[in-house]
Amino acid sequence: MSPPVSFLPKWGAWYQADGTTRFRIWAPHYEQISVVLEDGSEMAMSKDEEGWHETCFSCQPGVRYSYKLSPDTLIPDPASQFQPDDVHEKSAVVDQHAYQWRTPQWLGRPWEETVIYELHVGTCGGYSAIIKQLDALSDLGITAIELMPLSEFPGSRNWGYDGVFPYAPESSYGSPNDLKALIDAAHVRHIMVFLDVVYNHFGPEGNVLSQYIPEFFSSDRQTAWGQAINFTLPAVQDFFLDNALYWLNIYHIDGLRLDAVHAIAPQSWLQDLVHQIRARCHPERHIHFILENENNDASLLRAGYSAQWNDDAHNALHVLLTGETEGYYGNFGQNPTQDLVLALQEGFVYQGQISPDTQKPRGQPSADLSPTSFIFFLQNHDQIGNRAVGDRLSTQIDSAVLSVAHALLLLSPHIPMLFMGEEWGTKTPFLYFVSHSDDLNRLVREGRQKEMAAFSAFNSQEKAHLIPDPASPETFRRSCLDWAERNQPEYAEIYETVKKLIAVRQEHIVPRLRNARAASSHIWAPGAFAVSWRMGDDRLLELFVNFSDTDITMLTGYAGVVLYRSDHQDRKINHTLKSHSFIATLREGSER
Repeated sequence: MSPPVSFLPKWGAWYQADGTTRFRIWAPHYEQISVVLEDGSEMAMSKDEEGWHETCFSCQPGVRYSYKLSPDTLIPDPASQFQPDDVHEKSAVVDQHAYQWRTPQWLGRPWEETVIYELHVGTCGGYSAIIKQLDALSDLGITAIELMPLSEFPGSRNWGYDGVFPYAPESSYGSPNDLKALIDAAHVRHIMVFLDVVYNHFGPEGNVLSQYIPEFFSSDRQTAWGQAINFTLPAVQDFFLDNALYWLNIYHIDGLRLDAVHAIAPQSWLQDLVHQIRARCHPERHIHFILENENNDASLLRAGYSAQWNDDAHNALHVLLTGETEGYYGNFGQNPTQDLVLALQEGFVYQGQISPDTQKPRGQPSADLSPTSFIFFLQNHDQIGNRAVGDRLSTQIDSAVLSVAHALLLLSPHIPMLFMGEEWGTKTPFLYFVSHSDDLNRLVREGRQKEMAAFSAFNSQEKAHLIPDPASPETFRRSCLDWAERNQPEYAEIYETVKKLIAVRQEHIVPRLRNARAASSHIWAPGAFAVSWRMGDDRLLELFVNFSDTDITMLTGYAGVVLYRSDHQDRKINHTLKSHSFIATLREGSER
């Protein structure tokens, strides 16, 4: 399956088979723009009535170029496909058809088979370093890796959410062909590759669009990250639609995770986006679209999106496991067990109720949706990195409790996601890090301290020094994963447990996920409950969970075939659920 010949992004420089490169930029309030090459030569662009400037001439891959907006203003291409010298320098022409794919017929995998592994390319060592880990991830049972954003950002250290060139994969990680080699190598091993894309904002440094093409943004609307993008304009819509198609058709990405879509308006564009993408990709491909959406808009999940990151389920479980109720965890502090069970059964906890932190309604009813419409996780980059010291769950709770949490994560019908290193219980922190200019680094440092002051452990000047400096190279270094760590004896039990759980999932749960639906639930005590689903083959999947320190007596016990149970659970007694234990069964018969 090669990229469609007809696909040609409306924005940017596109190298063509005849040796010419077409350059195109939308800048309606400029009358004359030209392309300036690294040798100083200059080519004028023609302008049409819609504000598009375009020219085409002989220009080889690798050539650096800029757009000249005025005698004193040269800018990189906003749709640059590679920024080899970082955000403030010239763009480079790329031949996107030069890479020879080993897996041109790859069509992806069905959504039900998905077990996601989220990772940060930089802290994993770059594209080539991740290739070396793919065999181990495949052996573990991972079926999809999700890459945090790759858009070129300032410097070489950033989560990726400060990217300013959405078409240019981060140069410090490797070349565009290095990225394709990673994707290709994953497909060889039948692993899908998802990409986290940021369509709701641009980073604060190097954003030439906000500096020179103000029409791209809404003058009357702000987001948490600055001026909102104007999605009412066709040229702006094309920029992001083509970007999505670019990753899917040129880089053979299998799916996109759209960051913070609650900051995008109008929301109707999100529905149009997924419909247009599916119409312009190979009809037999399994392409998946994932949402991060604070608003819990269940309507988007009915409109073609595969699933949403379920922060509600995570937050309820985190409160239950740790007792933390500061910040947004306060929304789940009253009855976290009840909230968790509701999330497992119906998806969202907040389905239109008043959210305590905002005093506004949040969410839409979601009980009719499939369990696979929700991505369940114990940790992700946000839930670790937004903590002041980036501490992992493995440092916060007992290993026996963590084992029960992993079992619930991997054997529920929701789509599970692990964060890099979680499979062996690493204690390596994942901190917040940036590498902006000095002035911006200072503002980020001060903002981080102000944000963390809302938490009791960091609410004074004396405690502020405990927060790692986001701009320090040491903060990034501390976040880098040591892959050899998983071979150490102290981590072996967690790793083998996670591997076994994924194997049970793939054998017994995945084949039955299509048309699965919630059946019933029962809460015995805080942290102790049973929840069941009617699976696609009409069998009942029942999970018996006890996070508490107390043994629980179950009046009816469990009667199904045991798929998995905690090692310390007494196999002869089926009416007692030991403390810190878990049992998964599959059975015929009526609902409980």
